[in-house]
Amino acid sequence: MTQHLAAPSTGTSDDAPVHRTGWWQDAVIYQVYPRSFADGNGDGMGDLPGVTARLPHLKDLGVDAVWLSPFYASPQADAGYDVSDYRAIDPMFGNLLDADALIREAHGLGLRIIVDLVPNHSSDQHEWFKRALAEGPGSALRERYHFRPGKGADGELPPNDWESIFGGPAWTRTANPDGTPGDWYLHLFAPEQPDFNWEHPAVADEFRSILRFWLDMGVDGFRVDVAHGLVKAEGLPDLGSHDQLKLLGNDVMPFFDQDGVHEIYRSWRTILDEYPGERIAVAEAWTPTVERTAHYVRPDEMHQAFNFQYLSTAWDAAELRAVIDSSLDAMRPVGAPTTWVLSNHDVTRHATRFANPPGLGTQIRTPGDRELGLRRARAASLLMLALPGSAYVYQGEELGLPDVTDLPDEARQDPSFFRAEGQDGFRDGCRVPIPWTREGTSYGFGDGGSWLPQPAGWGELSVEAQTGVEGSTLELYRAAIAARRDHPGLGAGTDVEWLEGPEGVLVFARPGFVCTVNTTGAPVRVAARGRVLLASSPVTVDGAEAELPADTTVWWTV
Repeated sequence: MTQHLAAPSTGTSDDAPVHRTGWWQDAVIYQVYPRSFADGNGDGMGDLPGVTARLPHLKDLGVDAVWLSPFYASPQADAGYDVSDYRAIDPMFGNLLDADALIREAHGLGLRIIVDLVPNHSSDQHEWFKRALAEGPGSALRERYHFRPGKGADGELPPNDWESIFGGPAWTRTANPDGTPGDWYLHLFAPEQPDFNWEHPAVADEFRSILRFWLDMGVDGFRVDVAHGLVKAEGLPDLGSHDQLKLLGNDVMPFFDQDGVHEIYRSWRTILDEYPGERIAVAEAWTPTVERTAHYVRPDEMHQAFNFQYLSTAWDAAELRAVIDSSLDAMRPVGAPTTWVLSNHDVTRHATRFANPPGLGTQIRTPGDRELGLRRARAASLLMLALPGSAYVYQGEELGLPDVTDLPDEARQDPSFFRAEGQDGFRDGCRVPIPWTREGTSYGFGDGGSWLPQPAGWGELSVEAQTGVEGSTLELYRAAIAARRDHPGLGAGTDVEWLEGPEGVLVFARPGFVCTVNTTGAPVRVAARGRVLLASSPVTVDGAEAELPADTTVWWTV
């Protein structure tokens, strides 16, 4: 049942943060995965009071906004991305009063709050879907999802050949109220996540209401999950191919990146623009090209879109330059900021990806060379924060955390891990609760252990262990974000000026600033471009030249 507040925030109160106009253009946004950030009640699971208690860390880090992964009421079949009530907090995370307290505390610290929104599908425990099943064929509620009769003599075959992202068919057959086999329903993800039918006006009306509910609570924006998936091609045509996952990101699919989604987001933008304080929407849109991603951030649609092409780029100078150029080129015509991200809750942390050979994808099962991975991760982070636009930081990357690749099978909870096909199912490794202190049953995460086991030695990577330590990854991030905020040549913008450098070295200029990146495995001598502002590894400057160690980024102020 939906929870209620006695006096919800209107979103227009004096506790809202005051920032510059167009704050999202150069914002550093920090992703919190609530179950793994901080545990406020000692049950081993992170929660909203835990997040609230740790907000000062994010203030000290210097970020502009906090994006919270889902905390809604949910059976947790897919870690909260199966929502049963969009206006209630799952009891494992707290309640609406806790959400209100978090929003107010964040605003008091000058931090904005962005919440996850999951509009492509609901939980199979959502009241609409439960009633649709109970009422059987002919129920009006079935029209709000994709129910279809099956193929074959007795309807025993799925309505089409679409495959679930989590593996297997994208259809599950229902049983009629009398127990006989019934129609099938569409779920692009787990069977517990039936897809909404966005052609039905009640679905659009409901989500406009949900937007207003959270905007009235005071949130500053929404990260829209599977933003590319809401509209399906007319008639739900067969794709005519197996191994459909291999096509994702390469072709426009009949269930992804359909042009009809843009009408939905134009209607949402009118709602966002009604509220003061520059509320925003961010698209999680997996598209074949950055040019198609740009469609989601036209002036009357969303404000930002995740740049997955950049996330999946290898640590290679030529590849990085190409994706930087294409990303900036795609966003410039629509006037939207380019976004940059290296890690999130669905991919192997970049400190581990870069520790392994290229070409292994974004879910990797081996630790690789951890020293190499950390060195490259630090360099990659400085490169990302030097680029024009907005940057996303996933919780724990400011500590240089690697993925936990040796979790025992019995500890894993990623739903796709338990399927024979589909995603690799190794997302748990980037979701292990982060360490706050050197010691304790969960290194400061909480008093009751942690829902995923933390590795031995995790405490040496903790916030406590790195705070005030010169050269630590945490202090590098703090310094970089502070410099990014203070230096007039960093932050928002649409261009970089490429300068000459040795093979394997990227050099680009912005106003009063130069960034040099050595992506090679050996030291290189480069031109000293000014005064060293910051470097990911110690840099030796000798007159007009400098020696950059392997896998090092240096910021120059000129």
